[in-house]
Amino acid sequence: MPIMKPNSNVGIVGYGSYIPKYRLPAREVARVWKESHGGLPIKEKAVAGPDEDTMTIGLEAARNALARAQIDPQQIGAVWVGSESPPYAVKPTSTIIAEAIGATPATMGADWQFACKAGSETMQACIGFVAGGMARYALGIGADTAQGRPGDALEYTAASGGAAYLFGLAADSLATIEASYSHVTDTPDFWRRPTTHYPSHGQRFTGEPAYFYHVDAAARTLMTELGYTAQDYTHVVLHQPNTKFPEREAAELGFEKEQWQTGLLAPVVGNTYAGASLLGLTAVLDIAQPGDKILCVSFGSGAGSDAFSIDVTKAVTERRHRAPTTQDYINRRTEIDYATYTRYRGKLKMH
Repeated sequence: MPIMKPNSNVGIVGYGSYIPKYRLPAREVARVWKESHGGLPIKEKAVAGPDEDTMTIGLEAARNALARAQIDPQQIGAVWVGSESPPYAVKPTSTIIAEAIGATPATMGADWQFACKAGSETMQACIGFVAGGMARYALGIGADTAQGRPGDALEYTAASGGAAYLFGLAADSLATIEASYSHVTDTPDFWRRPTTHYPSHGQRFTGEPAYFYHVDAAARTLMTELGYTAQDYTHVVLHQPNTKFPEREAAELGFEKEQWQTGLLAPVVGNTYAGASLLGLTAVLDIAQPGDKILCVSFGSGAGSDAFSIDVTKAVTERRHRAPTTQDYINRRTEIDYATYTRYRGKLKMH
């Protein structure tokens, strides 16, 4: 399949992030379970409070995207939410957010699912929707309040957070989409049955055949088809289930530390699943300069990756100050212990 270039030039007219203020240090998980799984994979992770869920996280991110774009919500033709932890098994999160931001009733709402790349799937759909003339603007959101089984390696990194992107025509954009590429296979590295509370992971499938194969293939195909190398990009953002995976893959693709360090948020907020690569991209847009080129590659278990080549425009310098930055949310932290985390995330089942 060739890379995807929209027939009409499309870009990001507004973006927003949200990270809950509560932080669980990885050392707290190790203290309780006496197991560091070969060393602590991150410093700490963001934890949703008792009054927060995927909907509230996505809504805050969407409001920040609207604040930057400053458009009429009635012009948004689609509101799409990607997540693996929606608050309802049967009831869309998208309609709640669309109603809250004032986009209803003349809009499309839908929830998307593809593990950690559910958020980037909404971005692909938004690009096509706007480029095809189906809507003037489309809103894509990736948000999660992911959970790991108590004592499992995932508990160190499974975190909460999200990002939202409002797409429109390139002339109104703070960053334009040059092209994208998607790469998927049936690789069973991570799953959760409908009747189970916690996900399972395929251990040896997680790294080489899942994350590294798909991220590498998506990134290399897009760059090759566009005639680029790592040196043509100012920044790169890769999906970040931990710290080691994106660092290794960035190096294998030829990127230097100064190109990936801004977008690597996993050490201080954890793996926000559908929001992970999208959150990293917001951190880059918060500091990017006009003319910068960004490579963003997601990954979702099951498995697949979406890669985007993005060009930053001069509008970014004005619009980024209209809403809190991602670093603002990182700096706003309250440390909690394992017992509080257990209560906030409902890990004690009372009935």
